[in-house]
Amino acid sequence: PRPVIQIVYEASMEVRGSVVYASLIVMLVFVPLLTLGGVAGRMFEPLGEAYILAILASLFVALTVTPALCHTLLSRIGVTRTSEPPLIHWLQILYGRVLKVTCQFPKLMIISVLVLCIAGASLLPYFGGRFLPELREGHYIIHTASVPGTSLEESLRIGGLIEQQVAAIPGVRATSQWAGRAERGADTFGTHYSEYEVDLEPLSGPEQQVVLDEIREILEAFPGISSEVNTFLTERIDETISGYTSPVVVNIYGYDLDALDYKAREVAEVMADIEGATDIQLRAPPGEPQLQLRIKLEELPQWGLQPATVMQNIKAAFDGIQVGQISEGNRLFDIRVVLPPDLREQPHQILSMPLRTLDNRMLALGDVVELQQVSGRHAILHHGAQRLQTITCNVTGRDLRSFFQELQQRIHEDVQFDADTYPEFTGTAVAEAESRKDLMIHSILVGLIVLILLYMALRSVRNTWLVLLNLPFSLLGGVVAAWLTGGVLSIGSLVGFVTLFGITLRNAIMLVSHYQHPIEHEGKAWVMETAIQGALERLPSILITALVTALAMLPIAINADSPGREIMGPMAAIIIGGLISSTLLTLLVLPSVMLRYGEFNKQRLTQTETTMQRQ
Repeated sequence: PRPVIQIVYEASMEVRGSVVYASLIVMLVFVPLLTLGGVAGRMFEPLGEAYILAILASLFVALTVTPALCHTLLSRIGVTRTSEPPLIHWLQILYGRVLKVTCQFPKLMIISVLVLCIAGASLLPYFGGRFLPELREGHYIIHTASVPGTSLEESLRIGGLIEQQVAAIPGVRATSQWAGRAERGADTFGTHYSEYEVDLEPLSGPEQQVVLDEIREILEAFPGISSEVNTFLTERIDETISGYTSPVVVNIYGYDLDALDYKAREVAEVMADIEGATDIQLRAPPGEPQLQLRIKLEELPQWGLQPATVMQNIKAAFDGIQVGQISEGNRLFDIRVVLPPDLREQPHQILSMPLRTLDNRMLALGDVVELQQVSGRHAILHHGAQRLQTITCNVTGRDLRSFFQELQQRIHEDVQFDADTYPEFTGTAVAEAESRKDLMIHSILVGLIVLILLYMALRSVRNTWLVLLNLPFSLLGGVVAAWLTGGVLSIGSLVGFVTLFGITLRNAIMLVSHYQHPIEHEGKAWVMETAIQGALERLPSILITALVTALAMLPIAINADSPGREIMGPMAAIIIGGLISSTLLTLLVLPSVMLRYGEFNKQRLTQTETTMQRQ
């Protein structure tokens, strides 16, 4: 028998080139993830880095540690067994019989692949798209806005009713509400605005969706209340992208506030008419009732008053004025005087407020001030030195990409904008389109490098193109898996297809490069027996690779809508589905196609191999 070191060396040298090229290709297909910008880049860049580093580590182990361990173990126990395990032996017998049939009909195999690919491609127009799937955090945030000018007490009253009904939903653990804004807060919310936090008990993804649907039904039952419901992370992602807590945002820019309001209402009507639109909100609604005090400047001289004196009295009455301090130990407290709440909250009481003149005569404020109610705004939005009005909405019951496309088309057709106003569409749909475009462009650039490496591994232009032409069939399983799991492609789904692309090329390189070995180094002819023998020898490694990968992804793919699996679940499902079609391609289609159209020529042994044989 040959020395163990020679066996280990020859086996390592046989797979060295294919292992190195296959690993480099798998690492390269993840490079586009490192080029993604924005939120998508922050989310998937660590995944790409971890995968590339893991492949580098496994390549190092395969080229150094594994041969050394094989030599050590085989030298101690010896090569006592040359036959395959019973299960592998039985699979090889069955696989050999199937290959004998498929290799006799290469054209039929190609036609079958084309038909299946066309069937899979016909599903693509029906796929939707969204930036991220529904996140299941076990927590919801509700935003409500009533008519501008609604008092804080009324907002709290309505909020109490909403809390009672939401808390009665099975699965809700706790609720809380805050209304308006803090006295020195950075937000511009008025007293008509409220925010609620809803904490859930541990629930599965479908159960959380049921709770979300019931919350929306409760909110729709309150007339005059606009609302939206999201999870915390979804809101933070949407807010990072567009500045608002909704995935669909339409900004209308212009100069005339009334014209902006009119166009915003038109856009909101169009938005409400599109299937799937929900939680539609005008972010800076007009019509907030305000009290306007106008000083009668012509009356002030006869009373010896100055406008500043009148304004100081009004400010003291409603905002308070410091009149002294008291001390308790080492602490000081300001003493402020202000009108009682019942007097400040009644508009007609303002005019009867006493006002002292310089000669100590008492006047009523109504003698020098006119009071009238006007319509105002709690906020005027600006961006880039321009005024704007913003309309937002959420999407339920359909994919975000198709909704956004229909919204853009309908607004351009149904809403007329003059020269001073124009719309801007933003939100996660735009971010998803930009990320998808960047991923495609960078994937094409990486694909050119992959093509060069593939040619270097296979050393044949014809064989390279045959492997590439079979790739669509390998991706067919991923398309079917995506369709069965909802038919919506997210950024995570695209990552799954990228992973699948690398796995398919790796298996193809391992099989085709193994075909070259018996022809170039053993002098065998490229006939059916050689093709079947090479495929039988590669069967265990291909099956084990697919099985291990599928088993690793299976726990993630199961219940992909559950908390913690929303992003990786669709990716795992696509990888598992693609592994099925990829393995069938490599084992059944590729051998017959390579037998009929492949190019394998006999070559001389290399100098290194000749030297090894002499030794």
